[in-house]
Amino acid sequence: MEFRQLEYLVAVTDHGGFSPAARHCFVSQSAVSHRIAALEKELGADLFERTGRRVRLTAAGETLLPRARELLRLRDEAAEAVRPRPDRIRLAANMSFARSALAATAAVRDRHPRAEIDFLIKPFAQRIAAVTSGEADLALIRGGLDEPGLYLEPLWVDNPLIAFSTRHPLAALDRAPSPRELAQYPLLLPPAHRQVLLHRLVERVFAAEGVDVRLGPQIRDEHPVGFELINQPEGWTVLYEDPRQPGIASRPAPGFTLPVSAVLRLDAAPNPLVAELLVGLSNGYRRA
Repeated sequence: MEFRQLEYLVAVTDHGGFSPAARHCFVSQSAVSHRIAALEKELGADLFERTGRRVRLTAAGETLLPRARELLRLRDEAAEAVRPRPDRIRLAANMSFARSALAATAAVRDRHPRAEIDFLIKPFAQRIAAVTSGEADLALIRGGLDEPGLYLEPLWVDNPLIAFSTRHPLAALDRAPSPRELAQYPLLLPPAHRQVLLHRLVERVFAAEGVDVRLGPQIRDEHPVGFELINQPEGWTVLYEDPRQPGIASRPAPGFTLPVSAVLRLDAAPNPLVAELLVGLSNGYRRA
């Protein structure tokens, strides 16, 4: 079965015959008839009832027609998804990058009103796969990456926050608590396989101070971090963004830093809009 055969099936149906379908498709009537006949032979069923110059779909044709339309739609959609468009950028990230990407995206759109910038929300592995496959032009990640065919463009250094309940014993400090002070209290984080970077970051900072991390209960899926901190007021955590929630205090913590980079393909065609977006991301974003 070929897309061309399905196109002719739809054209004959929509235009009421083989001759008008041929004119619509800019081919000869014999070409349309030959392709339809080959499709009928392959399927083992007649698709049209031919009565003089009139044609009408058979039951098999009625069954195939909506599926043919859907296959053609998916074909066009797939082609559009990977077709290079200099006025379109597809940025893969997660929601923790939304604020940083918004200002840079708005600046590019102000200068290029016809530009289209898509924000694709994906977890880490899917972001990398999207850039590799060409689904995304770039992805935002924290930490490093070593993948064939990809490279990192450094953008900024993120400074995650220490967060705890306002009832926490360290909340009264007017400064960020030190690793030695934090080591007395349980760290609340999702499992290591879900937050590899934050676990490694805490371990690195604590090791530099010669103290051990005291791990508390893991934060489970769909459990808001704020509620965990309220329910366990002696616990603390590390966040990428200030939660700005009642009952939660946060402090910038020197030493808790992660590089943020854009992931790009080595063989990607130069795109001026992507270059502008990278400049905006690296220079235009500062944590409040």
